Amino acid sequence: MSNNTYTVSALKYRPDSWETIVGQPNISSTLQQAIKSEQLAQAYLFCGPRGVGKTSTARLFAKSINLAYDNKLDDFSYNIYELDAASNNQVDDIRNLNDQVRIPPQIGKYKVYIIDEVHMLSQSAFNAFLKTLEEPPPHAVFILATTEKHKIIPTILSRCQVYDFHRISIQDMVDHLSIIAEKENVKYDTDALHVIAEKADGALRDALSCFDLMVNFCDSNISYDSVVKNLNILDHDYYFKITDAIIQNKIHESLTIFNDILSKGFDGHLFINGLGSHFRNLLVSKDNLTINLLEVSEKVKTRFLEQSNLISTKLLIEGLTEIGTADVQYKSSKNQRLHVEITLMKLCSIDSEKKKSKNIEILPPDSFISKAIKNEKVENTLNVSAEEKPLKKNQESKGYEDVISKNEAKPIVVRPKPLKIKKRSITASISNIRSKMNEDKNVVLTKEEELNKSSSKFSIAILKEKWLAYAEKRKNEGKHGLFATMSKSIPSKMDEDFLVEVVIDSKVQQMEFQKEIQDLLDFLRTELNNGHIQLDIKISESNVQKLTHLTSRERFFQMAEKNPDLNLFKDEFDLDIEY
Repeated sequence: MSNNTYTVSALKYRPDSWETIVGQPNISSTLQQAIKSEQLAQAYLFCGPRGVGKTSTARLFAKSINLAYDNKLDDFSYNIYELDAASNNQVDDIRNLNDQVRIPPQIGKYKVYIIDEVHMLSQSAFNAFLKTLEEPPPHAVFILATTEKHKIIPTILSRCQVYDFHRISIQDMVDHLSIIAEKENVKYDTDALHVIAEKADGALRDALSCFDLMVNFCDSNISYDSVVKNLNILDHDYYFKITDAIIQNKIHESLTIFNDILSKGFDGHLFINGLGSHFRNLLVSKDNLTINLLEVSEKVKTRFLEQSNLISTKLLIEGLTEIGTADVQYKSSKNQRLHVEITLMKLCSIDSEKKKSKNIEILPPDSFISKAIKNEKVENTLNVSAEEKPLKKNQESKGYEDVISKNEAKPIVVRPKPLKIKKRSITASISNIRSKMNEDKNVVLTKEEELNKSSSKFSIAILKEKWLAYAEKRKNEGKHGLFATMSKSIPSKMDEDFLVEVVIDSKVQQMEFQKEIQDLLDFLRTELNNGHIQLDIKISESNVQKLTHLTSRERFFQMAEKNPDLNLFKDEFDLDIEY
């Protein structure tokens, strides 16, 4: 820079007109219109992140207010007062300010008070300032600036016009830096300015500080490589290379690239976050409607477009999920390098697992067996010798050609088998299974026939014993309700045809018995060796008991008779009744 007295770019190129305000066109146009229409509020609140022009805009606004009243005025120092609330945050400081507000301006029409970092005021200082802000004199205009809007009390917020300053876009910063570079006769690469703008993260003051640093480091010739090296930024090339390795399922290559990144002093967490941003940019590049969301140079945008065509959307979405999980768990991991390496292995394995699953055809057992039998028949047909099946020459050649033509028309695709199984053993096992099933079926039928024919006599006492044995069996299985019902409703009568009469208390109990009646009959017929046993379940006619004399189970059944939904509720949630 040619000036003898060096001034940093953030101060030298501080906005001094509305045209020089960068990235806040809506706010600057609104404030100009307010001055032009003479509709000035008593208090303004400028809030937003650092380095986006809040204080600069406040000074320019304060200057423009008096210029609109008298454009011949040159000195505004008597009309503009600045207070740093970070160091003047006590009640006495605000009281002094309140005393100055009462004095009207000597030159111009308005006195403008700029309070920077207003969120640093104490609670008592806010309360002292509240009355003045609520009823200020007509010549006073307050401009409050803060980076933390949420710390300001609601009573102050409600008395201000709030202007939210947003982060400055990368393209706006690049354009502004290029203008300054031309004024300072500094050579530059556009990609290098893009890297500086990305590093600034929306704060123009930070971008200007990085620009000054690179001018000194590069001797007024800012190149992409020098910026990446000096600002300790991970180059886009690393992410493009590691994404290529992920697409090609090259785990070893991805781990080698990550080791190279660590050897240059970069943090693993920074790499994970950068890889997530890279995957996001690839996902954005897949659609023409979202391609404008990329805030990179045209050269890098072209690379994103090319790589996005090589990677599937599903891989990007699953990859972003894995990267997000790794980002959350990074700080809690004891071996952080291994944590990142495992994430890279998972990313490289996403597509490989899908390719394997596509090559494996999962068939039901029946279709597999039928294919095995079909292959067995074809093999037997091809292996038949002339001695076993004599044919004429013409017939033999014709038959062989028919078999070959069928195989060419409908080729038999044999899946890769995990086990080497001979086809003849498969056929033999099928026949064995079928014969075994038929034998078991015949055995069951024989037992049922024998049981139906048997009609051994038994006493009512033995019947009660078996009845209680079945109840005890169900109790051990957790069915305490059925056990209680069976213990109370023991059979008392049996006729010559082995029809057993069972008396129960309610219809609900009858419904409960209906679910168990077949298993109960099978048990009794087997244990008593009599296939003619039948159950006659009756409801007691003398069921006129008082509710106070009933057990918990009996009360439930009486209520369930009036409201059957209770029984459905009990069955649905597998509930039991306490005794």
